[in-house]
Amino acid sequence: MAVVQHAMNGYKYVFEELSDPRTKDWWLVSGPGPLLTILATYLYFCTKAGPRYMKDKKPYNLKLLVMVYNVFQIALSLFMTIIGLSYFFTESYDNKCYSVDYSDSPRAMKWASGVWWFFFAKITELLDTVFFVLRKKERQISFLHLYHHTIMPVIGWIGVKYAAGGQAVPEGSINAFIHVVMYTYYLISGLGPQYQKYLWWKKHLTTMQLIQFCLVVYLNVNSLSSSSCNYPKYLSWLVMFNCMAFFYMFGKFYYNSYVQGSKKRFVTVCEKEL
Repeated sequence: MAVVQHAMNGYKYVFEELSDPRTKDWWLVSGPGPLLTILATYLYFCTKAGPRYMKDKKPYNLKLLVMVYNVFQIALSLFMTIIGLSYFFTESYDNKCYSVDYSDSPRAMKWASGVWWFFFAKITELLDTVFFVLRKKERQISFLHLYHHTIMPVIGWIGVKYAAGGQAVPEGSINAFIHVVMYTYYLISGLGPQYQKYLWWKKHLTTMQLIQFCLVVYLNVNSLSSSSCNYPKYLSWLVMFNCMAFFYMFGKFYYNSYVQGSKKRFVTVCEKEL
């Protein structure tokens, strides 16, 4: 019984006493249970149940649904980008850090809600993989894809739960801007082969993602070196580690797709000429 009581006290301390009191009753934020259930269901469906269910079925025609979904994601990401720009032009970057305002002022609550919207967006983006499964495009469900869609809701949840504001706002807005571009690409690519000629910038989208990781790492390095910054140090380390992992995986994808791929195409052309 003593062990159980100790565990309960530890749970209460971590998930109640240390948390941001302003967001403790917000949707999906009170405790880790709901989020972990969503992510476990997501991973099970996308790696086991979904492919098994679709094994003997034809791919679903979800073209209209996916188009509506992409438009929704563009609008949501643009909304978060605007919040980030508003933050950038109204808040001060004191001693190389955007500190968290834990007050209940209207401005502080606006930034806190912005962090929640980022977390909410990461939950809705899980549908990316669900659509892949239902359209029998499992080849696109790589480790990078699953890691990305699993870890981002976790980081978003931690941000809302413990640091709803501060530099989480500009970090989220950088990611949101990239998603405006990314879902615009998805929307155009889904219109049909006749629109492929307008998608020459796919390579540059990956470049933008790599730049994004560098910018976020820069912000967190600065906050760690700031003695007056109240942004949680552990969150900065978590975000930095995640960005470096993303940089490696996206960089590998970039090299394989655009550097090594170009070399192979060049060799093929030369062989044909010979």
